[in-house]
Amino acid sequence: MANEMTTEQHPAVGGDAGGAAYLSPLVSVGACFVISIIYVASLYVWNSKHDRDHPSTIKRRFFSVFVVMLVAPFFVLTLTSKDVFQRYTVWQIMGFRQEGLFTATFVPLLLTMVLFLGPLSVQLSNGIWRIYSEPMYWMNAVRNLVWLRNHLVAPLSEEFTFRACMLPLLLQTFRPSIAMLITPLLFGLAHLHHIKERLQNGRPLREVLIVSFFQFFYTTIFGIYSAHLFVRSGHFVAPFVVHAFCNHMGFPDVQEVQSQPHRKKYLFVGFYVLGLVGWIALLPTLTTPSWYANNLFWAAEL
Repeated sequence: MANEMTTEQHPAVGGDAGGAAYLSPLVSVGACFVISIIYVASLYVWNSKHDRDHPSTIKRRFFSVFVVMLVAPFFVLTLTSKDVFQRYTVWQIMGFRQEGLFTATFVPLLLTMVLFLGPLSVQLSNGIWRIYSEPMYWMNAVRNLVWLRNHLVAPLSEEFTFRACMLPLLLQTFRPSIAMLITPLLFGLAHLHHIKERLQNGRPLREVLIVSFFQFFYTTIFGIYSAHLFVRSGHFVAPFVVHAFCNHMGFPDVQEVQSQPHRKKYLFVGFYVLGLVGWIALLPTLTTPSWYANNLFWAAEL
């Protein structure tokens, strides 16, 4: 349970709470580790011979992660210090707030679109974007289990579990800059379960290890960004919408850029660089906590 410690050891619960409430590192990190184990284990509780994209596998995993989403908040509810609950509800510290909701829904998404300026410019050039204006595209998408998994269920369950349920615990132990580095590691490690599936599909061990390491790397990097959005905005919707968008865009297709004629290729490379530079420049401003009415207990440390 929560342990009372001095303000020199841990950041205080902000505002006029008149005190500080903390969890020991063993409790907060241990709870997050258990939650991540439960999440991954829920995917394999079913004994199935089908791969991850088979409809029966997807449906069973939908059920599993929704059960985890029911269980995970109890860690926050039972372990969070009573001093925190004197000022905030469990839903507020998990990022479900009305204040700043509109801003949290659109500004982080626009910021991420700046980062993806290169890939978006490629889509604009080759005309892929036109399919998004077709009603049949969306009608087929919402009936496609793989699409629903990638764009809705995976972002929803992963952000809920790894951000909304873990960060409120870690932020009672660590400063935000440290807490934002712990959940991404757990998030990246949680994706290593794909090693088992790739080996079962007959892929060579060396290829599986290289692909899995690369996936661990970029999911960890994304996890840092996602945690940053949650902590700075104090909203669940911010990382959720961004996660769904990034899943939709996928990893940038550099080979497609290289295959373009010289003039076009250099133009796309310029958009890639401009997007990265613009994202870095805009990140501090567009994630200013006051824009999102973030007055949660960790906001004073940002």
